[in-house]
Amino acid sequence: MSRAVIGMIAGMALGFAGYFGGFGAFLLVAALGAIGFVVGRFLEGDLEIGEFFRPRDDRRR
Repeated sequence: MSRAVIGMIAGMALGFAGYFGGFGAFLLVAALGAIGFVVGRFLEGDLEIGEFFRPRDDRRR
């Protein structure tokens, strides 16, 4: 499945959540989708846990 189709499905899910559940449901679906995306990238091996906790520059202050 292409990324465009996945993006379309995610957009439709957010639209339905916003329409039927209100803005709170829209935010909940968006947040859970973002968490699912990060977990999926982690499980595929594209991300490492250390990338979230390491400072951007390697200089120590």
